[in-house]
Amino acid sequence: MGERYLKSIRLLAECMQGYERLSGEHVRRSGLTHAQFDIIATLGNTAGMSYKELGDKTLITKGTLTGVIERLEQKGLVERQRSDCDKRSFFVRLTAEGERTFCTVFPEVISQSGKVFAAYTEDDFARLEKTLTELKTVIMAGHSTECPSTRDCD
Repeated sequence: MGERYLKSIRLLAECMQGYERLSGEHVRRSGLTHAQFDIIATLGNTAGMSYKELGDKTLITKGTLTGVIERLEQKGLVERQRSDCDKRSFFVRLTAEGERTFCTVFPEVISQSGKVFAAYTEDDFARLEKTLTELKTVIMAGHSTECPSTRDCD
């Protein structure tokens, strides 16, 4: 196998970066960053969620999450509330303005960036999702092979 997998990983990363650039154009027009849009999109149509839930459901790293939420709060799009159960954690929800932003921006971004997939059939999506799910399972399991000898690993 050698380093064959690196070509596939690079292609996957290039696809993700390209899609983020494409969807990012639409997001920026609304005055949001990609991370801010991710949070608004995740909180939309919910009663809100904890930081932990947001971290689990978004593509934003834990270290970045607090700053993004603070900037959204400054824009009046989200509000934070201390948890009654755990005073160290916060619950985050969209404000009325955040809901309006979600209802305006989310459908537009999804519609525009989704045009890339216009020619995909259900079978295309099923194959893609099957392959990506299998890859995610392997990665999340953290499978690694032991080096047969130290000279092969150097």
